[in-house]
Amino acid sequence: MASKRGIIVTVIILVAITGASFVFWVVPQETGSTFVVTDYKSHLDGVKKIQEVLEESIEIEFQSMIKGDTTPEEYVSATEATSSQVTAQISEFVKSKPPEEWQESYITYMEALRTFNLYIIETRIVANAITEGSDILEQDIQEVNTLKQEYQKLIEQSDQSRP
Repeated sequence: MASKRGIIVTVIILVAITGASFVFWVVPQETGSTFVVTDYKSHLDGVKKIQEVLEESIEIEFQSMIKGDTTPEEYVSATEATSSQVTAQISEFVKSKPPEEWQESYITYMEALRTFNLYIIETRIVANAITEGSDILEQDIQEVNTLKQEYQKLIEQSDQSRP
C-alpha cells in the first residue's frame, strides 16, 4: 500500500510541476512576451530545486521498477512527464539570457539538464528491456550510472562557476 501511495504522491508532484512549467513555457510564446529574469541566482536555485525533486522521484521509481514493485509501463509514463519538465526547464534557460557573469554557470547547468534528460532516456531503455523480457545488461546499468555521474559533475561545475 505504501508503494502505491508513494507513486500517487510522485505523480501528483510531477503533474503540478509540469503544469506550472507548461504555463510559463506556453504563455510567453502566445503573447509575444519574453521570459525576464532579474535575479539570476534565485532563478538558478529554483531550477536546481525542481531538478532535485525530479531526480529523486525518478530514482525512487527506477529502483522500484528494478525491484519489480512498479511496472515498466508505469515507469515509462513517469519518465515522459519528467522528461517534458526537464525540456521546459532547458527552454526557460535559453530564454532567460543571463548577463555575462552568469553565462558560464547557466550554460553548464543547461548541459547538466540535457545530460539528466539523457539519463532519463537511458533508464527508459532499461524499462523497455524489462517489458520485452530481456535481461537487464550490466552495460545498460553502467550507462545509467555514468550519465548520472556526468550530470551531477556538471551541476557541481555550474555551482563553482557562479559569480
